[in-house]
Amino acid sequence: MSETRDPTSRVWTVPNALSMLRLLGVPLFVWLLLAHHDGVGLVVLMIAGFTDYADGKIARRFHMESRLGALLDPAADRLYIAATIVCLAIRGILPLWVVLALVARELFILALAPMVRRHRLPLPPVHFIGKAATFNLLYAFPLLVVAQFDGTVGDVAAPIAWAFVIWGVTLYWLAGLLYAVQVREMVNAVRAPQAAR
Repeated sequence: MSETRDPTSRVWTVPNALSMLRLLGVPLFVWLLLAHHDGVGLVVLMIAGFTDYADGKIARRFHMESRLGALLDPAADRLYIAATIVCLAIRGILPLWVVLALVARELFILALAPMVRRHRLPLPPVHFIGKAATFNLLYAFPLLVVAQFDGTVGDVAAPIAWAFVIWGVTLYWLAGLLYAVQVREMVNAVRAPQAAR
């Protein structure tokens, strides 16, 4: 009798390919933005935003969830956000308070890693609020670039960009707090049988 393979161990799936494509686009995007090729950089960032939405949708719809995908998807999101923050901060487009708020959230999540490792916990699933935060930020950043343009286009883009920024930062922190709650619940679930002995 042949051994049934765990479907979550799959590597070559469409969602994973989209996540890998998104990761490969990070250095290209950084170069484009720092070289002031804003138009092409915006296209790359918008494609990244679309693939971020598409990979999760395809994975759920066609049952293509995988352990690799659970790592690649948030890693690609964080790399794009980090790369965009750095580029926009270097160019003076993104104010310091946004940078500090997003960096502080990443440090907050990083502080939970020792607990996850100590109890050998799986990574909590990506929450919808986290995806919504990423969506807001991935659209806020290109709009901030568009807001630098002179004329009506820049004037219209600016308030929309800042609405996405504020919602994105708020949801990003909310997703981080929910992640902490998920970790705490998993730790409690591990400790409960031990306490009952």
